[in-house]
Amino acid sequence: MNKDNSNFSDLEFRIGYKFKDVRYLENALTHSSYSNENRTYRRINNERLEFLGDSILSIVVSKYIYKKYPNYPEGDLSKLRAQVVCEDMLNEIAIKLDIGGHLILGKGEESMGGRSRKSILADAVEAIIAAIYLDGSLDDADKFILSNLESSINKLVQGKIFSDFKSYLQEHIQEKEVNPKLKYVIVNEEGPDHNKIFFIDVYINKEKLGGGFGKSKKSAEQSAAKNALIKLGVLNE
Repeated sequence: MNKDNSNFSDLEFRIGYKFKDVRYLENALTHSSYSNENRTYRRINNERLEFLGDSILSIVVSKYIYKKYPNYPEGDLSKLRAQVVCEDMLNEIAIKLDIGGHLILGKGEESMGGRSRKSILADAVEAIIAAIYLDGSLDDADKFILSNLESSINKLVQGKIFSDFKSYLQEHIQEKEVNPKLKYVIVNEEGPDHNKIFFIDVYINKEKLGGGFGKSKKSAEQSAAKNALIKLGVLNE
């Protein structure tokens, strides 16, 4: 998008926030590649806004999950927050809001597909959060963040969005046990070599925590770890 013909009203509508000073939004959408190629462009790019937005995002999500899940220990809250504020989640927001179509990029970055680059889109979402905060208030930023992430937070807690259940189980057990030893054991294999199903159980010491299956050993281990987390009451079915 060219700076001179930018029209952000449709984006403001999707964001759900009308800027009093649209230059905040313009800055949030301006990638460093544009300001680097246009030395006379006096407005800042979105790197500083991204820095601020990252902190605001963390505060809002931390406050929400702290109040929403009062029985979660610190370790589980940290794990959940990390999953919520990750690049993949922010990229999904950017795609939903068509932020890529409004990015102000340098010609080089444009030619290399920067408009759909995950890291650039995620950074732009953080910058928009900061822009909303500076133009409005923390409540406005809070509203934007939770309107886009609240359902994902709930799905994460319910285990309906894929996550690294093996790592999650390892971290959860480490908080409860000293030097825990998790072991994944193949208990059965079914089907021909080109379409095999693996059945795996996960143990801590000699205690079976859960079992799962999948078309690869890795997916079966993730399934077993997820079922173990459900059995332990960390995830809901």
